[in-house]
Order: sequence, then structure tokens, then C-alpha cells
Amino acid sequence: MNNTYGRLASHVYNLDKYIGKTFGDIDYYRERLLGCRGPILEPAVGNGRALIPLLEAGFDVSGFDASQDMLDYCRAHCTDRGLAPALSRQTFETFTYAQRFNAIVVPAGSLQLIADHGVASAVLTRFFDQLAPGGRLIFDLYPGDMVADLQPNIRSWQTETGDLLTLTSQRVKTDVIGQTTVSHLRYELWQEGRLASSELEFFTMRWWGVQEMMLTLRAVGFADIVVSGDYAFGRVPQDRDHVATFECRRPE
Repeated sequence: MNNTYGRLASHVYNLDKYIGKTFGDIDYYRERLLGCRGPILEPAVGNGRALIPLLEAGFDVSGFDASQDMLDYCRAHCTDRGLAPALSRQTFETFTYAQRFNAIVVPAGSLQLIADHGVASAVLTRFFDQLAPGGRLIFDLYPGDMVADLQPNIRSWQTETGDLLTLTSQRVKTDVIGQTTVSHLRYELWQEGRLASSELEFFTMRWWGVQEMMLTLRAVGFADIVVSGDYAFGRVPQDRDHVATFECRRPE
């Protein structure tokens, strides 16, 4: 499976990236969206880590995800909080809505899950078409992913019922020409010292250069592009920065 977020992967995600956990992105997106009175879309909504704080701040946010397991977590978290956003199972490549949005937000580098440049460009075009005139697209990229730690990594979490979930990750391929990396992610559920279930996922990420993304956005038709380093709006990203956030508009 490739970038599928199955049952165990979604469970780990939900334990590790709990609702409201922020990497600096939630406060940043909340601030950048001030004054946005129309509908907002979050593709790849996951378990609602960012969606729910935005809803609780009064924004009208809908979301979709390709993983049914992720959507189940998101719906449950929303129900627990008395929230009822429009959520649907769709993919980057084929999503569609009858309405247009005043903003589309994609935090946490989710766009990098699209490994092919041509497909990514088509998705950005789909974003453009789904925005109302003057609508904004805001998204994060992690430029350092290509040169991230290559050593195997093991992490663990205790589940709600006291079982143990482990994740073993290892980079297995780096394609410098294709600007992609592939990692093996092995998820295991342990109950009373015995392996109860496991999943193996091939996790592919695409690395983007900042200038490359700016050229791609301009080719799609976006204007007023601002790239910010480490959630400091308007500050040009620097080599030591962890994240580059792009904000651009569909012209009026």
C-alpha cells in the first residue's frame, strides 16, 4: 500500500497528532484566515487536527480525505464536540464540489504526498478552479524532507485500551532526479506481548524547491504569491527553516 493510511496507520496518526496539536501551523492559519467569511476547504483533512480548531474559531470549513479510517476519526471527534462539518471521502486528483471556496488550506505538507509533478500541477489547477475569484490557497511544504535523517526509527504509543502500537520507519529510496523519497512504514499492534496485527505501507513524498513551486503556481494562474519561512508571514524562507508556507490568490 502506498500513502493509504490504513487502520493501524490512522490509529497511530490519531494518537500522535491529536486534535489541536500544533507545529505552529494552527495559530498561523487561524490568523491568516481572519476576515474570511466564506466557505473554506481543507483537503487531506486527516483526523481533524487542524480542521476542528478552525471550526471552533468560527470558520466555515469542509474537508475531504482519501482514507475512510481517517474520516471515521474526524467525524467522531467532531461529534464529540457538537460539530457537523461537511466531510467526504475524495482524493486530490478527483475531488469536486458544487460550490466555490473563499480559501483552500493544506497544512502539514500534505501536498507532498503527490509524487508526480504533472499530477501535482493538475491538483493545483483543480484548487484554482474550485476557488472563488479572489480566493486564497495556503499550504505548507517541508523543503528539507529530501535530506532528512536516513536512519531507521522506531516509535511507540499506548492505545486507549492499554495495548501497544509501534511504528518502524526506514528510508529505502531517494530519487534525486525525480525529487521523491520512499520509506517503508511498518505498523504493529501488540496485545499482551503478542503481535495482533500489522501493516506495511510504502510512503512516498515529493521534495519541492521554493522557486519550482512558485513557477508552478504562476503557470496555473495564481497571483500575489507570498512565501513565508517557519510561519513568519512575509519572511523569506532561509536554509535553516523547517517549513515554507505558500499563500496565493485566484485573480478577481
